[in-house]
Amino acid sequence: MPGLENTAAVIALWALVGYLLGSIPFGMVLAKLMGLGNLRDIGSGNIGATNVLRTGNKLAAALTLILDGGKGAVAVLVARAAGGEDAAQVAGFAAMIGHCYPIWLRFAGGKGVATFLGIVLALAWPVGIGCCVAWLVGALTTRISSMGALVASLASVPLAFALGAGNAALLCALLAALIYWRHRANIARIRAGTEPKIGQKS
Repeated sequence: MPGLENTAAVIALWALVGYLLGSIPFGMVLAKLMGLGNLRDIGSGNIGATNVLRTGNKLAAALTLILDGGKGAVAVLVARAAGGEDAAQVAGFAAMIGHCYPIWLRFAGGKGVATFLGIVLALAWPVGIGCCVAWLVGALTTRISSMGALVASLASVPLAFALGAGNAALLCALLAALIYWRHRANIARIRAGTEPKIGQKS
C-alpha cells in the first residue's frame, strides 16, 4: 500500500466518488437503449459484458466491456491526479464495490471483471496488460469467461510484485478476493462441468 497522503475526510470523499462512478450500470443502460430487453431476464441475469453478449449483440457487449473498464480507470486516474496514490487506490477499490453492489440496483450488481481490469490498467499498466493476457489464456483455453476472470485476478498479485508495482499488491489481492467471492456460483458450476461457454445463449 502507498503511504497516506490525505486526511480521512479526503479519502472518504474519493471513496464516494469512486463508488458512484463504479455503480453506473452500463450493461443495463445499453441493453435498454439498444432494445435488448432486461438483462435480469437473460442468461445469468448479470449486468456485465459476458451476459450482454448472450443477447447476441456483440457491439453492446463490447461497449459494456469498455465502459465498465473505463469507469474503474477513470476513478483511479482522476483521484490520482487530484489526490495522489492513496486516493487513487481507495477510489479504485470503491469503484469495484460500486460495480458489484450499486445503490441504483439495490446493491445487486455485476461481478467486476472489466472494472477490475480497468482499475489495474490505470494503477500500473504493465500489470494490467499481464492480467489481460492471463484472462485471454484462461478464457480461450477453456472457452469459459469466468475462468479467465479467476486466472487474471489470481495472477494480479504476483504480477504486481514482479513488475515493480508492489505498492498495488494489497489492492490487487482485495480485488481478486472480491472477484472470487462474486464468482462463487461460477466456481461451483465449473467444478460440476455446467458453466456456460463464451457466447452461449441461455
